[in-house]
Amino acid sequence: MSLEERIEALKTKHQALEVAIEQETNRPHPDDYEIASLKKQKLRIKDELATIVKQ
Repeated sequence: MSLEERIEALKTKHQALEVAIEQETNRPHPDDYEIASLKKQKLRIKDELATIVKQ
């Protein structure tokens, strides 16, 4: 996988997590643990993207 493909894959996953967080938040009884888990995953991806871009 090339660097550009990796970046694009991470951006796609980041966006999917954003959608998942939004959907969970809008549920009648959102699962706070699930939201926190999704946010942590999203932050890890954001950090990885930042590291790749720095290089």
